Amino acid sequence: MRATMLFLASVVLAGCRVSETGNQPASENATDNAAAEAPRPVVELSLARLDCGHADFKDMNGFFSDRPDVYPPGPGKVTDSCYLIRHGDQQMIWDTGLPAATIKTPMQQNGMTAALSVTLADQLAKGGLKPGDIDIVGISHMHGDHTGQAADFGNAKLIIGKRDFEQTAGKDDPFGPWRSAGKPVELLSGDKDIFGDGSVIALHLPGHTPDHLALRVNLASGPVLLTGDLYHTTIAREKKSMPGFNTSRPETLASMDKFEALAKQTGAKVVIQHEPNDIPLIPAFPNAAK
Repeated sequence: MRATMLFLASVVLAGCRVSETGNQPASENATDNAAAEAPRPVVELSLARLDCGHADFKDMNGFFSDRPDVYPPGPGKVTDSCYLIRHGDQQMIWDTGLPAATIKTPMQQNGMTAALSVTLADQLAKGGLKPGDIDIVGISHMHGDHTGQAADFGNAKLIIGKRDFEQTAGKDDPFGPWRSAGKPVELLSGDKDIFGDGSVIALHLPGHTPDHLALRVNLASGPVLLTGDLYHTTIAREKKSMPGFNTSRPETLASMDKFEALAKQTGAKVVIQHEPNDIPLIPAFPNAAK
């Protein structure tokens, strides 16, 4: 199963304009540091959900758990959610879902059938946006159900975990546009205050993949934590369960502990991106939470 939804190949970094962010202060410290600086103008911040596909599984436990009896026996399904963050006049996409080709030809692997109903571009058009209007593309990790439409936003700055970016180079590279000369890429090996004001923070939570990221969005109505694939379901969060194809079990458990400590400290709304029951937690674009 390790190969499921992975695009792994040789490392090719030449040609793109790359900056690297190493270990940053923990996310709460990043926010505190930003708050301690000189007052900044208040920037309007919003968060909207985008539909990035769905997947059905013949055996939920066999696919999503490395130990028995975590999930009830038999089939199940997950959603695939992406998000649009508006930060003043800047637009950021978080994850890019399944490839557009799965609208006509669903992906079928290892007891999984995954498909897209509508592209990101078509959804953005309903709110008057084009792919070229997106300033930043943030990718939680390298798996194909999170990178499938990334190339449609090739003029935006890419933010992704360093080792995840390295391992996707080569055949079927989802980040081909950014390996061309002059394309901006920021590779993370730690937390990152994306806009420099503590409003949106990428959280370095490795384990599912080598440099997996989650996202903290500090809305005026309260903070939101988008999990990436730290958890795939509510059951996984409750039982600290993970797929057998995770890069590192110990790192995943440590990342879960870091995430839960932050969720408790901030009282954040946790949104599990693959959990169907979490779809209503964030309004569908063009509506948004603020």
